[in-house]
Amino acid sequence: MTNIVQDGVGDKVTLIISPIIASLGIPIAKMSGRGLGITGGTVDKLQAIPAYRTDISIEEFKENVKEIGISLISQTLDLAPADKKIYALRDAISAVDSIPLIASSIMSKKIAAGSNRIVLDVTYGSGAFMKNEAQAKKLAKAMKEIWKGKEKKICCVISRMEQPLGHAVGNTLELIEAVQALHGEMAEDLREVVLEMCVQMLKLAGRKESRIELEREIWETIHTGKAFEKFVQLAQRQGADVAYLYDLNKLEKAPIIIPVTSQEKGWIQELNAEKVGRMSIELGAGRKAKEDEIDRRVGIILCKKIGDKVEQGECLAYIHANTSKNIEFFVEELKSAYQIVPNMVMKEKVVVEVF
Repeated sequence: MTNIVQDGVGDKVTLIISPIIASLGIPIAKMSGRGLGITGGTVDKLQAIPAYRTDISIEEFKENVKEIGISLISQTLDLAPADKKIYALRDAISAVDSIPLIASSIMSKKIAAGSNRIVLDVTYGSGAFMKNEAQAKKLAKAMKEIWKGKEKKICCVISRMEQPLGHAVGNTLELIEAVQALHGEMAEDLREVVLEMCVQMLKLAGRKESRIELEREIWETIHTGKAFEKFVQLAQRQGADVAYLYDLNKLEKAPIIIPVTSQEKGWIQELNAEKVGRMSIELGAGRKAKEDEIDRRVGIILCKKIGDKVEQGECLAYIHANTSKNIEFFVEELKSAYQIVPNMVMKEKVVVEVF
């Protein structure tokens, strides 16, 4: 069993659902690339845990899945060697959002890793590569077409990414939010995506219980601490200092933390995910070029999201920066990502379709 989550702003879903599924007895193996586009990828977020090794050998990768039911690594030269060339090609020819290249890159890793069950979370919106639902479905169908003819199963979850997922954008910040989620503390939109992905993965693995029963099992493994301990087991197995997971305050924080406050009262109608993502790149949380180094400390914490009520002077978000240079610009840019209206705004479902 494996899962793949599309790149998006604040998308730390893999870090949450993988240990949940593994703690329920279903092996999960995930090979990820580094961030290419808006923010850091799963590998970058995992490396926010000091000493976590994502470049383990294929033998160790397989052994981890066999022994503890989970392994999350970066692609290697031994497995899916063409994928790095595909990534480089997408970057070199300004085709990061090319559907054929995205589909090829994703599925090459899944096939090479020997996966037999895949749940794909294909996002669309301002914060995703695919900007609308039609493009997302086209990508999902392209990946299913690559998988066709194999005696394996695949499921696609189409979800919105008009605003960042959850509250955190940035590698260490998203790691912290993921650990908090494994203790049961999840933003409403993040909870919806995590639950849907977990249910679909359990179904694909052959579980026959009703949705209500599956959801109960998911929450039970979270609230009993089994999912978090599986994440700790994974991190420890791959060399990480797990003391940082038990005490998140030990993780290095950005030296500059600035609140962004609202100049008006009303309801949040829009929170532009792409603008937030581009800001995170400028802060250093993402890459402009593939060889760029990421500052894992920096990013943005969102206090208010679409549908939330806000008062004048209330905090909308916090900027985590490594320098005070241009901080006024970042504050104004983040304010401009929000659109506040006088009338109540209804919150929309994030998951649009499953097929």
